[in-house]
Amino acid sequence: MKIFAIGDLHLDAGQNKPMDVFGEKWQMHRERIFSSWRERVSDGDCVLIPGDFCWAMQFNDALKELDAVAELPGKKVLIRGNHDYWWGSLTKIRERVSKSISIIQNDAVDIGAAIVCGSRGWTLPASADFTQKDQKIFDRELLRLEMSLNAAMRLKSASEHTEKSLIVMLHFPPIAEKGEGTGFTDIIERYPVKNVVYGHLHAQSCALAFEGELNGINYMLCSADHIGFAPKLIAEYN
Repeated sequence: MKIFAIGDLHLDAGQNKPMDVFGEKWQMHRERIFSSWRERVSDGDCVLIPGDFCWAMQFNDALKELDAVAELPGKKVLIRGNHDYWWGSLTKIRERVSKSISIIQNDAVDIGAAIVCGSRGWTLPASADFTQKDQKIFDRELLRLEMSLNAAMRLKSASEHTEKSLIVMLHFPPIAEKGEGTGFTDIIERYPVKNVVYGHLHAQSCALAFEGELNGINYMLCSADHIGFAPKLIAEYN
């Protein structure tokens, strides 16, 4: 199994929000994502989507894009991004989406070769505009990440293959510039996590992102424009 990641698809979902207003590189981005997905991903693979899936305000509008992505090859695993306003009742979402799509919210999913968990995350305290309100959301996201990791550990213990590694998805960057640790990395390092994928950053902001290994864990920025609108291979298992 190959495991890919691509975040920040920002699919239109009938909202008339063309992404090329952010530059020529976004022209026909939906078609480019779908085409490269079909070229790279096979039915036995898995694609992680760390948030900002589409611009829909209501779930029924998002469902059109979810169904379109469901028809692409492989399993898909989603977490919520800060622009996923359509993300409401978890029960409703899971009842309606295709079986090829798994939704993570305070839990985890065993994809066979690995176990995937994660949370949305939030703006980091090192940010210049970080407020007391941000602190409350940040602390809540730390709790949600730990809940998800604990759920992953339960799946790991219940598996016949207890050596399975954990993959964490976050929408917001979990690590500060220059590889400085945060509350998110402190939690992640307490678990057998090998890879962390995240998104949220675009354009010039990507240059400030940390990518690489920190304390034995590999961090990868996978926002769609940063990786050329093609799913990025992050792990491969025999």
